[in-house]
Amino acid sequence: MKKVFRIILLVVIIGAFGATIYFLYQKSKSEPIVYETENPFISNIIKKTVATGSVVPRKEIDIKPQVSGIIDELYIEPGDVVKNGDLIAKVRIIPNMINLNNAEARLDQANINFEDAKLVYDRQKKIFEEGVIPAAEFQQYEISLNRAKSELNAAENNLQLIKEGVTKDSESSTNTLIRSTIEGMVLDVPVEQGNSVIESNTFNAGTTIAIVADMGEMVFEGKVDETEVGKIKTGMNLILTIGAIEEATFNAHLEYISPKGIEENGAIQFEIKAAVELNKDYFIRAGYSANADIVLSKKDSVLAVKESLLLFEDDSVFVEVETDLQVYEKRFIEVGLSDGINIEILSGLKKEDKIKVPI
Repeated sequence: MKKVFRIILLVVIIGAFGATIYFLYQKSKSEPIVYETENPFISNIIKKTVATGSVVPRKEIDIKPQVSGIIDELYIEPGDVVKNGDLIAKVRIIPNMINLNNAEARLDQANINFEDAKLVYDRQKKIFEEGVIPAAEFQQYEISLNRAKSELNAAENNLQLIKEGVTKDSESSTNTLIRSTIEGMVLDVPVEQGNSVIESNTFNAGTTIAIVADMGEMVFEGKVDETEVGKIKTGMNLILTIGAIEEATFNAHLEYISPKGIEENGAIQFEIKAAVELNKDYFIRAGYSANADIVLSKKDSVLAVKESLLLFEDDSVFVEVETDLQVYEKRFIEVGLSDGINIEILSGLKKEDKIKVPI
């Protein structure tokens, strides 16, 4: 009985040892690598570069006053559409005390001269009517009276102009009324009623009362790196993607490339401008950020493969093509235009070929 038990125990031990050896053997065997394959395909290859920038109105005007003073009334607010000549604001003039004093003194002097000339004229007129003096001599007194009257009117107008910015003879053409110089939309009104403003002159740019722009004509303003600027030229087509309007793209035409670069963050950037083709279904606000894809070259319906499938040897390009199940051969090919993801195949491959995907 003991002998049978020992035999059974021995068989169990030998079986367990054999099972362990088999398990370790199976585990140590590496599974054969099965490579995936891909076929060439027909595709459009577009080589492009990207420029970042924003979309702005082509015509954007700062409306500035022609006189200094205080904003008495504002007739517009941002978003309003105005026409050329529409009223923007009214400025109340705060007269300069020195100029005001000089104008008042000039008016007083003109009054004195006019009264004196009138007395002389009236006296000489009686003598002329009695036939004592000739008409030619009397005409000189009449001219003196008219000259004094003209000077009085000029002094009155000058004083009123300093006080109110308008004369009694030209109230319709006062420069205290600020009007739009173009037709468009009011983008911003940086002043409020009661703010002081300065006139635009040779020494000062003046205070901006409103910014008006023609929103019907927009341009893309962006920058291109110096490594790409040599590949572009005016007239090229751009595809704009506006961050605020994700569901649509817009066409544009390159019309300006700056002849001078500007250093930004250690790289030289060149400014570009492109006319944007607007879509009536979307309203583009001034200053929207945008990316422009500039099409450098394009080929339609060509045989292509993924660029990641290519292998390189010296100056040659090749792929590994399946000749039998999981059997591959090296095949040199000629490639053409690439967009960074797909590349054109000029020769060496057919559409039905199966290309090994490198691991």
